[in-house]
Amino acid sequence: MEPQLRQAVTDGVATVVIDHPAKRNAMTAGMWRQVPPLLAALAADPAVRTVVLTGEGATFCAGADISSLRESPGEAQDLAVRAEEALAAFPKPTLAAVRGYCVGGGSQLAAACDLRFADEGALFGITPAKLGIVYPSSSTRRLVSLVGPATAKYLLFSGELIDAGRALRTGLVDEVLPADALAKRVAEFTAVLASRSQLTQAAAKEFAAGVLDRDAHWGEQARAGGDTAEGVAAFLERRTPRFTWTPGGGPGDEAPTG
Repeated sequence: MEPQLRQAVTDGVATVVIDHPAKRNAMTAGMWRQVPPLLAALAADPAVRTVVLTGEGATFCAGADISSLRESPGEAQDLAVRAEEALAAFPKPTLAAVRGYCVGGGSQLAAACDLRFADEGALFGITPAKLGIVYPSSSTRRLVSLVGPATAKYLLFSGELIDAGRALRTGLVDEVLPADALAKRVAEFTAVLASRSQLTQAAAKEFAAGVLDRDAHWGEQARAGGDTAEGVAAFLERRTPRFTWTPGGGPGDEAPTG
């Protein structure tokens, strides 16, 4: 089977699978190119409320396919950054479910997700120093925002792998589970995410990313979108809220350009 990204949507959760098991799910140039249009389609699908990124089998992603680096390292890095930025800009919650190796480009993708859950055997590494590659500035800043400058330097300077326990302590991952419990926990948590207000999630995602001067915009979305009124009514009536706001569906709801 050709290396590819597979995706399926169930109960509001889109699962995207990195599928290249012959090379520990290493990303080829074609797979990097596949990421932005795949995410654009999922962002536009009202049935999708959250996305899970994972790897086929027992490995998340061992990085970029090294053969692509030999052919054109600059182009390969540009493709990886475009994919990473598309994932970071995705307007709905994203979660990386990590098993086994999460290295190089795999760590770039995981770091671009909003959340990361890992099994106890997961290993993380940022390895450009092993190849003489300059890690992209945007990727470096994202890593620093997650783990702080000291841990980011440890990872980038050495290229050494760290285990899931250390990744949890440094903030690189949010939860660590036994291997046989990861899938169940991800399913449970993404069901929670899918049940919550997309209005709240979209605004929080922008604010957390440092987007400024959007308070008035989100205030208008809250007034016009109906989720706030529905949430309060459901609370008072002791029932499950039925949130209806969707990204791109409200008046004047568009992504910031700056």
